[in-house]
Amino acid sequence: MESPERARLDTFFRRVTEQFPAAGPITSLIITHLLSERPAFLRAMASTSTIGAVLPKPKSINLRTLDTVRDLYPVHDLSRDLFADPTRALEYVEETAGGQDIVLADIGGYFAPSLATVVEKFSGRVLGVVEDTENGHQRYAGLDQLRCPVISVARSPLKDCEDHLVGQSIVFSTDALVRARGDILTSRNACVLGFGKVGRAIAQTLRAHDLRVTVYDRDPIRRVQAHSHGFRTTTTTTEAVRDAELVLCATGNLALRQHDFAALRNGAYLASVTSSEDELELAPLHDLYQRVPVGDQLTRYEITGHYFYVLADGGAVNFVHGAAVGTYIHLVQAEILAATAALSHGLFEPGLHTMPTADRQAIAGIWLDHFER
Repeated sequence: MESPERARLDTFFRRVTEQFPAAGPITSLIITHLLSERPAFLRAMASTSTIGAVLPKPKSINLRTLDTVRDLYPVHDLSRDLFADPTRALEYVEETAGGQDIVLADIGGYFAPSLATVVEKFSGRVLGVVEDTENGHQRYAGLDQLRCPVISVARSPLKDCEDHLVGQSIVFSTDALVRARGDILTSRNACVLGFGKVGRAIAQTLRAHDLRVTVYDRDPIRRVQAHSHGFRTTTTTTEAVRDAELVLCATGNLALRQHDFAALRNGAYLASVTSSEDELELAPLHDLYQRVPVGDQLTRYEITGHYFYVLADGGAVNFVHGAAVGTYIHLVQAEILAATAALSHGLFEPGLHTMPTADRQAIAGIWLDHFER
């Protein structure tokens, strides 16, 4: 990032943190995509809290950014296993921020399996969680009881701009990887699983690239919405993928399970918008299918009489090319900062929450002042 851009971004975040100041000393544990623009956000989080740990998502790490961040903050390895076992999770949080007031900044519901134990037994206080993604929102919403506030920005209107551009970046990266092996997608049958904000943007972008698009969503309301946009819809995953030469998964909640892969047509390309463990149940296939790399970020899965291609090992395909969505990403980051500050003030009871409309409007106003010119 060039110096003028960095200064402009730092000024934007400074105005956000001045608008939403934290109350007293707090420590943050931050799960994040470690992309090239992320240090500016982390600098802003450091002005709001003490950063106890940065936990980069393994498949979205820019190595130069990693080196930069390691010089400034503690960086720890992240895996689902780290927080899947409540005892292990509690030990980690104690070692990292024992006795402190902490906020957990999450991307994908990593803290959800152990949250109740950590809240109950941690030597400090868990002030709350800020969740950034739809699949994480679903993980927290699915818990029997939330022992602390969880503020989700996944469905914020400030995220709509980012989601629209994420859809475009997903299609760009998918097309680039397919073209790299001498193939094209134009005029083919495509299937989009999930018609949320990102899935809708993907479907619209695919259609603009002259693909024939079928949509499936478990929610019949979303299927109606897809139908109203002129997309063919189906009532089952199997029917949706059967004729698709490209399948893009955007449900945030296991689009394809083990038995679904048999329905893929031979030669189909398969890509995801998020972590492979969140969208694709690939692990059980490893003992059934032969896996052969056939190009950059492209793996052929083959069993007698059946084969298909998985892009980017099933991870978010747009991270292959940096997942750039411009300055709109900073709207969501600003809301995360505001939510972190709100948790420090104790403004929310235990449960799942969103930020007030007035706070989002204030963030939008600051963003317009800095980036509309």
